[in-house]
Amino acid sequence: MAVDPRHILAAVLTVTMFVMLGNMIKNDHFDSIQVHIHETTSVETASDQNIVSSSTGRDGPWRGDGSALKQCWDKPVLEDSDQSEGYVTFSLTNGPEYHASQIADAVVVARYLRATLVLPDIRGSQPGDRMNFEDVYYVEKLEKSLDGVVKVARSLPAKISARNLAVVKVPSQVTEDYLAENVGPVFRSKGNIRLVTYFPSVNMKKPETKSYLDSVACLAMFGSLELNSEVYEVVDSMVERLKTLSRKTNGQFISVDLRVDMLDKKGCQGNGGSGSKSCYSPQEIALFLRKVGFGKDATIYLTQSRWDNSLDTLKDFFPKTYTKESIMSADRKAKFLNSQASEYEKVIDFYICSQSDVFIPAISGLFYANVAGKRIASGKTQILVPANAQDSSADFLSHYVTKKNHFAYSCFC
Repeated sequence: MAVDPRHILAAVLTVTMFVMLGNMIKNDHFDSIQVHIHETTSVETASDQNIVSSSTGRDGPWRGDGSALKQCWDKPVLEDSDQSEGYVTFSLTNGPEYHASQIADAVVVARYLRATLVLPDIRGSQPGDRMNFEDVYYVEKLEKSLDGVVKVARSLPAKISARNLAVVKVPSQVTEDYLAENVGPVFRSKGNIRLVTYFPSVNMKKPETKSYLDSVACLAMFGSLELNSEVYEVVDSMVERLKTLSRKTNGQFISVDLRVDMLDKKGCQGNGGSGSKSCYSPQEIALFLRKVGFGKDATIYLTQSRWDNSLDTLKDFFPKTYTKESIMSADRKAKFLNSQASEYEKVIDFYICSQSDVFIPAISGLFYANVAGKRIASGKTQILVPANAQDSSADFLSHYVTKKNHFAYSCFC
């Protein structure tokens, strides 16, 4: 049977068309999420053929964990003869992304002063919103990790009034020079102090200079905080639930720090200091995830506690998108998911984002920075940042990972 030349020509033209289309898709750099927002108004108009796979091998954007790093700090031992009779008190505030830094600074200060560190309470954003340290964290872990480094007391001696303590403010990642000039004199004068940490920056970059106190800070930040058994069980059950929902992606899931209430705040309205955006909407995150190469079967955990209608666009792209209320067991919700449980909710978010296979910060800030630190230490370096969308060569990885400029890299090696 003779072959019709017209059929051959049609076949060649068809193959050529698909080759050209493939090259167009391959060369489609992610110049701006905004461009795609204007071009894409619904799921139907953003077809699957427009997804651009990142250069992450045959498994697409999913990658296995790297090797967990080993601690490269020494545990400094404090001789009893060096111990002073003074006390340092402080509170954990603003959520778990601040707690690690506050613990580290308090331990550094107490070590420098040779003072006894008093176990902190935990204070929420609302007046009177207060919890005990043991309501969230494992007290014995803190005491054991700091044994020999600083003395830890569970409360102030009755003879010392908390109201009469001198309040001393220190910047996060406080330096030895700052302590010598601003903290030491007050402590020697007053005998006891109450410490308040402030944050001049929301990043966690490696310190420019080294100090003998670096090992103390590393130990405190990465080796002293551990969830108590009840909170750990809640987090663990939610992680297992997310893995179960992710059967089509081999149990791997994505966490996204996306809180709708934050998007309307002043810090999210403008650009960050580098000229890139600092916050991303649900639609922008959906488009970014598709750009990276995630398909509709990807399971996504959002730090948003309860569903908001603005999230519908994201769920249209990725049907398996969940908030805490949809994956937390019913018997846990009364305690861990109500108007009085905001601190618990923040803690749950922080630790789930630290354990997910991929983490995407839709909001720039200390939550992103400290989640990145925990992930780096455990080898979970898949931290994809929408602001890096123009840098396809780095697979959108966080600069904390590509440049190894996170504080964690001064503690682990």
